[in-house]
Amino acid sequence: MESFFKVKTPKEVLGIMDGFGPLGEEEISLGDSLGRILSKDVLSPEDLPGFARSSMDGYAVKAEDTFGATESLPALLAVSGEVLMGERPRINVGQGQAVRISTGGMLPKGADGVVMVEYCHLIDEDTLEVNRAISPLENVIQPGDDVQKGDRVLKQGHQMRPQDVGVMAGLGKTKAFFYRKPRVAIISTGDEIVGVDKQPLPGQVRDMNRYTLSSFCLQEGAEPIYVGLCPDDFEPMKAMVERALEKADSVWISGGSSVGTRDLTLQVLETLPQFELLVHGISISPGKPTIIGQSGLRSVIGLPGHVGSALVVAKVFLSRLIHRLSGCSEVSERFPDPEARLSRNVESASGREDYVRVRVVEDRGRLVAEPIFGKSGLISTLVEADAFIRIDRNAEGLYQGETVKLIFF
Repeated sequence: MESFFKVKTPKEVLGIMDGFGPLGEEEISLGDSLGRILSKDVLSPEDLPGFARSSMDGYAVKAEDTFGATESLPALLAVSGEVLMGERPRINVGQGQAVRISTGGMLPKGADGVVMVEYCHLIDEDTLEVNRAISPLENVIQPGDDVQKGDRVLKQGHQMRPQDVGVMAGLGKTKAFFYRKPRVAIISTGDEIVGVDKQPLPGQVRDMNRYTLSSFCLQEGAEPIYVGLCPDDFEPMKAMVERALEKADSVWISGGSSVGTRDLTLQVLETLPQFELLVHGISISPGKPTIIGQSGLRSVIGLPGHVGSALVVAKVFLSRLIHRLSGCSEVSERFPDPEARLSRNVESASGREDYVRVRVVEDRGRLVAEPIFGKSGLISTLVEADAFIRIDRNAEGLYQGETVKLIFF
């Protein structure tokens, strides 16, 4: 089968991932918005704050009444009252007067500045000594200083952080429109795979991929849907994949993607409606025997059966897929990966990208990457690792002391 050799470079595969667009949108409440991706710009319906307020504890005054004030020659002002929090001031500040005010309090009429309490001294209940001059609007936040009415506060494609939730709360926006979370159907295949609650017989292994890939999806902001454990049999696999496509936006099948007589994944996928094979093999290690295709608008992924290889492919490529399906338009490549010094030589085969697991330690204020060697199918080396480092497909390895970029889990 010629299409079997549709091997792509990692750069080509990332470009294919970028071709999958965002899903539909839904309106959700502010309390559930953390981590979600906005499908529409958020415009401010009002000024924030909506009134002039103090940014300090102190006294609201006319700034000109403090001009020339020093510790040796303080200005004397008459205390005429206090601004109560959460209320409109009932007092006007006249010439030579001061009004007590707390941080966040509404500036009373007549006042154009606030003297910090540290520069004030009460001589008696009605007389205030000010030993520092202030300029007009000093220690005052004016209406719209934070956000002005009509401003674009958050843009389409932005992922919500705690501070973003906070500004929407401050503007009284209780709901917003977000892209729908991608639903990822996960299928484990293989006659040798048993459930995690089973005691494996000789030649059998527990289904680690189900939980590893489901957790990865949750971490990346997708909703995993476990469809089931399937034997290496064409008809049951075909039925399970068809059922998965009805439930999900992307289908991930682990196992059955390597060259061999028991490879059924591609045969099953080719029976799907409007199926197009995009990738059959990626020039990386681990993870070369990966299938990527689409049935209509849905992506279908055939992952290696080894959990270590499957997780590398998920981290390098499928996180990009999830982000694109989620509508995330912010390019993470703007933020450089942290760098470390390599602790020893690492060999690599030319013609493929190698992703090497490393332990990250600190030495004299600098990060050091210590390679963890072992066969790609081992889960223990993944548990020990903090990150990957990438060796370019045109390189034959890296040398001790070289600076490498860290791809953290």
